[in-house]
Parts: sequence; structure tokens; C-alpha cells
Amino acid sequence: MSSRAANRRIRLLIAAFAVVFALAFVRVGWLQAVKAHALDQLATSQHRVDVTLPARRGTIYDRLGVELAIGERAVTVYANPKEIREPRLVALAAERDLGVDAGKLLPLLSDRTRGFVYVQRQADPEKAAVLERRGIVGLGFYPEERRDYPQRSVAAEVVGYAGVDNRGLAGLELELEHVLRGQGGSKTIVKDPFGRTLDVIESKPRRDGRDVWLTIDHTIQGQVESILADTRERWAAQSASAVVMDPRNGAILALAVEPGYDGNRFPKVPRERQRNRAVTDTYEPGSTFKIVTISAVLESGIVSPSTRFTLPYSLQVADRVIHDAVERGTQTMTVAQILSQSSNVGIITLAFQLQQARLTEWIKRFGFGRPTGIEFPGETKGIVLPPEKWSGSTIGNVPIGQGIAVTPLQMVAAYGVIANGGTWVQPHLVERIEGGRATEPKRRRVVSEETAREVRRMLRDVVEEGSGTAAQVPGYHIAGKTGTAAKPDETGGYSDYRYVASFVGFVPASKPRLVILVTVDEPRGAIWGGTVAAPAFAEIAAFALQYLEIPPSSGATD
Repeated sequence: MSSRAANRRIRLLIAAFAVVFALAFVRVGWLQAVKAHALDQLATSQHRVDVTLPARRGTIYDRLGVELAIGERAVTVYANPKEIREPRLVALAAERDLGVDAGKLLPLLSDRTRGFVYVQRQADPEKAAVLERRGIVGLGFYPEERRDYPQRSVAAEVVGYAGVDNRGLAGLELELEHVLRGQGGSKTIVKDPFGRTLDVIESKPRRDGRDVWLTIDHTIQGQVESILADTRERWAAQSASAVVMDPRNGAILALAVEPGYDGNRFPKVPRERQRNRAVTDTYEPGSTFKIVTISAVLESGIVSPSTRFTLPYSLQVADRVIHDAVERGTQTMTVAQILSQSSNVGIITLAFQLQQARLTEWIKRFGFGRPTGIEFPGETKGIVLPPEKWSGSTIGNVPIGQGIAVTPLQMVAAYGVIANGGTWVQPHLVERIEGGRATEPKRRRVVSEETAREVRRMLRDVVEEGSGTAAQVPGYHIAGKTGTAAKPDETGGYSDYRYVASFVGFVPASKPRLVILVTVDEPRGAIWGGTVAAPAFAEIAAFALQYLEIPPSSGATD
């Protein structure tokens, strides 16, 4: 080969290298000038991962410090499909260690258009640790909290439920979300090109949720639920509910409904059973509502307990004929006997003394027709017709507990007025919140202490001589009232076979420590409150009195 040809080839080679270097130089310049920001973000995303640190959710305790809702340690496992080299092997490993379905996980791990997928939320920490030790590139792990309800069915309808994201979905978990939840933090994980963690940079501290102490006593609550379950089974009833309240301060010691459910199985519970019917549902109270009219006429000075009325068996009120439950002839009764014998005609006769305007005002004063304000979501205000919607017969219906709908909680609060000496005290479930003071409920005077004392004596006669004898507890004087109310039907009238049986009362009668209400929805075999609900009241009262070490009544005047 001649030197001339060799020089030509060298020049061509140099020219080729020059073109290549020129193109490379242009490429580098383009990358630095045009794509620098995008590439920097890509590199950062591949080596720096931001992970949220969920805050610890506050614990819910009963009044004695027993845990009703707690957070358990869990680990959430996630993956970056872009870094997963063998999706099938990773899916099988997750199935073997965590118990997840590999068939459902494989498509997620194989989708390289995604940079984040969950392998398992709130996994068992020990199982997650086994998988983490395998050192699989593309898998990530971060601590999380899983809600647990150690008392299972006890107070489940009160406590409610927090979902997989640790957000309250029902009950007090929902109502107190702003207190329990706290505020999550975050951290940045720095990884090498192979996905292995090099360093962890804490960027934002978390603020844990606050703990809450309730007025609920889990021992009383559990016993009440057991008694309700037995009562419901005995009478083949649709449902049953009970409320136990301290009338001195409005503290709810038990708020139970049956059938209940296990709080840890909340997502699988039918919606019909999830709500707390003692707060959210209404019923026509029947004769238990008669204390409103009795208290009103006594407080107004219209009558005294010994005032006598001559009462026929039935009474014409507008287009309705209303009669007493037990057939009788014309009879003279005192005001006290009207209540102890639960005379419908007698109560309506007293309501005529008040007239519509004053009666509606007294209904409002006792707290009916508006929520109590208890710390619970979905509380119902009840159904109370405004005066302008009353018909001619309403003055005959409402005083005996028909044509009006109340919640069990409202009824307990109303009887609390008589029990504590005439003051309405707001029922409450929250005793205190971490970092705060004990709850101070709202109070307002409804009747005088003398009126409350007179009505207490009358209600004691109901239990000792009237329809509530099955509510008696040996060694204690009980005051209370039975209720038997037909349920409204689709025609606008009342059913011939569907009833709500109830009993509400307090103990000890002279210095009450407990107000207890029991309602039984659609019992079969018997419908009377004194037969169906009063025995359950007696069982609840007997247990609570002994458990709380409340001494027996000491004399006939107690």
C-alpha cells in the first residue's frame, strides 16, 4: 500500500472520529442544557424514596383504664415493579411468607408502568421480617398500625371501627377522629442503584393521636349485653337495647344493643347491625312518657298527688275513643294512682288541664324533639309534632306516648331529671381526653326538687303495687314505669301484633345512683313492658348495684 493511500485512510479515520466526538459533544450539551432537570428528577426518584410515617392512633379506654380500642404494630409491604427482575418469583415468595395470593399479585408486579404497588397492607411484623431478610430488590417495608378491639363484642356499637387507613368509620372512632388520629410524619430513604437502602433521612416528625377515657364500664356493659341477648332469645324479639346512666352527672355506664357483633369483624357485619339503635333509632314510648304530664301539672300547681278525679273507662277525644288497658267501671283515682295504675284516661284528663301550648313546652323542657348532644355520630332528635300540626285528637295521643317518637337515650335523660332532683343533665360517653380536663356536662333546671321527690314516690308505687313489680330487686327500693306501645303500620294506624315493650326506672329510689332503661322490639308470646322488659331491668340493676357496691335501702322511707 502506498503512503498516499495510507494517509487518506488516516484522514478518513480522523474525520470519522471527529464526527463521533462532535455528535457526542452535541448530545452531552443537549442533555445538560435541555434534559438536565428531567434526568435529575429521574435519578432522584430512583435513589430517593419518600415514605409516610403514620401517627399512632390514640387508645380508647373504659372508665377504669381497660383497653377498648388499641393500635397493634404492623408492617406494610410495597414494591416498585420497575425494579422487580423476576415478578413471578417475588410473587411466590410473598405468598409463601405473607400468605397473599400470588396469582393476584403477579399482574401488579409485572406492570412496569407503575412505580408503586402494595404487596400487603398491615402485614404481620414477624412474617414481613422473614420476607425482608430475603433482600429482594424492589420490595420496601414501612411500619404501620393496625386497629384491634380486645374486648371484641363488648361495647362494639359504642366504640365503632377504624378502617385499613386507620381512619374512623363508625361510632366513637368516627366522632373522635380529630382527637384519635394525630398527624403523620415522613422520611426519605436513600438507595443505591440496586435498590438497597443506604441511609434514612428524617424530614418530618409525626404527632401521635391522643388517648380517650370513656364513661363506659366494660364489666357492666358486658353483663348488660348478656342479659339483653338472653331477653331477646327468650321472647324471640327483633332487637333489644339498654342504657345505664348515672343521673348525678350524666355518665353513661352502659349503652348496649342486641344483636351485637365482634368489633374486629366490622367490615363483614351487615349495615343493619352496625348502628347503635339506642342513639340513632326512635320508638313510641307508650306509658313511660306519662311522667311529662304528671310532672307538668304538679310543677304548675294545678294538682297535688292526692287530688282526686272521677274517671270513666273510656274517653272521647275528637274522632278517637281512648280507654284504659284494663277494663273497669267508672272509678275515682288520685293523681298518684293515675300514674301507678297507668290510667290513659287519667293522664289525658290531666293533659286537658295543661292544654296544648303548655304541654308542648313541657315536652321540650324534658329534652324531647332535639338531640341530647352526646358525643356520638348520627344521634336522632326524635319526632315531636309542632303545635301547628296537632289535630284534635293529638292532645289524647301524645300524653300517653303515642304520636311521638323518642330515643332510648332521650328517655333515660328525662327520667334522670326526676332521679337527680329536677335537673336535666346531658348524657355523655367521654370522661376525658388526654391532656384535657374531665367532661363537664350541660345542666338545666326542669322541675323543682319537691316535684321531683313527689314523682319519685309515685314511680316507686308503680314498682311496689302497680305494673312494674317484676322490676323489684331484693333489698332495694325501685322507682320506674312500664311501657307497652303498638308500632305504627303502613296504613297510618297501629299494628295489632307488633309492639315495643319497655321499662325505665332508677335505684335506689330516694337517692338514685343509676337510671336504667330496657326496650324490647317486637317480642313474641307477651307484649307488656312489665312482663318482658321489667325482669331484664331487675337483672341489670341487681348486678350493677352489687358491682358498684351501692348499699341496700335502709328503711321504708328510702
